[in-house]
Amino acid sequence: MTGILYVVATPIGNLEDMTYRAVRVLQEASLIAAEDTRHSRKLLDHYGIRTALISYHEHNEQARAEQLIAKLTAGDSLALISDAGTPCIADPGYRLVSACRSAGIEVVAVPGPSALVAALSIAGLPTDAFRFVGFLPAKAHGRRQLLERLYAERQTIACYEAPHRLLASLEDIREICGGERSIAIARELTKRHEELFSGTVAQALEHFSGGAVKGEIVILLGPAAETAPIGTVTERLQQLREETDLSWKEIVKQVAKEFGVAGSDVYRESLELRHGQ
Repeated sequence: MTGILYVVATPIGNLEDMTYRAVRVLQEASLIAAEDTRHSRKLLDHYGIRTALISYHEHNEQARAEQLIAKLTAGDSLALISDAGTPCIADPGYRLVSACRSAGIEVVAVPGPSALVAALSIAGLPTDAFRFVGFLPAKAHGRRQLLERLYAERQTIACYEAPHRLLASLEDIREICGGERSIAIARELTKRHEELFSGTVAQALEHFSGGAVKGEIVILLGPAAETAPIGTVTERLQQLREETDLSWKEIVKQVAKEFGVAGSDVYRESLELRHGQ
């Protein structure tokens, strides 16, 4: 019989958030695959868990996955953890899970902490629907392209950001989405210096410009206001073509959403516009 891969969530800050089940599974596993073994050893030592560790991160995923699949096929049950929170959520792991599924190996979730869900639960922004986009692109060009595709979303947008890029990202959000857009920024969740800022984008820029920003950050951008589009479909197509770096496919999709019309109709108008140009 093959072993089981347990995907185990670990605390994002406060070690008391570890579940009884997570401790038991980590104790009983033959091996724990961890994003950073040195970081994870501190957690395991705290709970007296002596299971052996092996590194599993974005730089060795492919080779390590083959090794772990071999152990699982031989009957060993393994646990997968990340540095903090739930593995595979903007963290390494999905390739291993996918490989297990393909090989017929059982994968079991041991749920627990997640910075994304924790931030959504306390931010006071709509959560009936939200869009998670992982980490914002590190380079300004890629970040702005993504924001241009998202600014008209009618649902909360959630993302992670590094502290040294927070101000640059907020500047881009203000320019593309507007300074009065609602935003919540969760920092150092469950830790001693936990902070939740809630207000407008402009207020967030003022708040975080006061000094160096530290810690893990979740940005939650409130839904775009439901306003009637100005001008015609053709005028909007032309505007986005001149003012953004979006492809024609992305422009057509965005305009169709803004005007509430079929994408095929907008596509035909885009063809006429391109032919005229």
